[in-house]
Amino acid sequence: TGWTAKTLPELSDALASGELTSVELTELYFDRIRLVDPHLNAVLSINAMALDQAIDSDARRTGGQSLGPLDGIPILLKDNIETKDPGLATSAGALALHDNSTGRDSPLVAGLREQGAVILGKTNLSQWANFRSNNSISGWSALGGQVRNPHMLDRSPCGSSSGSGASAAASLAAGIVGTETNGSIICPANVNGIVGFKPTVGLIPQDFIVPISSSQDTAGPMTKSVRGAAMMMDAMA
Repeated sequence: TGWTAKTLPELSDALASGELTSVELTELYFDRIRLVDPHLNAVLSINAMALDQAIDSDARRTGGQSLGPLDGIPILLKDNIETKDPGLATSAGALALHDNSTGRDSPLVAGLREQGAVILGKTNLSQWANFRSNNSISGWSALGGQVRNPHMLDRSPCGSSSGSGASAAASLAAGIVGTETNGSIICPANVNGIVGFKPTVGLIPQDFIVPISSSQDTAGPMTKSVRGAAMMMDAMA
């Protein structure tokens, strides 16, 4: 119930009409993460600059300078995707990359940012996007522990984008970015009951994402509605 349960298009409309501000929405998601995520381990890190970004978005809307339908929408990123926000590392869930803050945006993040999206933080994942051993555990990382399926905590959240899928299902952000080499968006979208798809490889730039296979890797949107996923894709591509 409440704003956090709405779809991305519904939230975009509410921001455009003035019924809701980005600051209010961002704070609601932070409250939701604090309440729910201790049971899920889906969110790995929070962006200390998120509220500043929300404030800037609200100021743009007030001044008639909206950057588009994603302006002020809080987005979580899988933590193998680089972002320039200070203190927001790109770890792939590994202790070895705990302090890996590169100070640069991957092109897909730059695209989201250019349309005014608020970068809320990073989601947990299967460490190294599940390419760490023949018997790696789906949804486990050294930094974040085991992601849990919000529908039933003892069931698998599936795939390396498990934290992204669980975050979407548990209403921890309006939109979440996952990545897939082989099933890592499709599987968590399936078992967590959300919309997620693997775009054609190359449609979204691969730069500054921790790599596995240049011929198979791609990021993709994960959210509650097909229209919301399409809105994310417009910016990410």
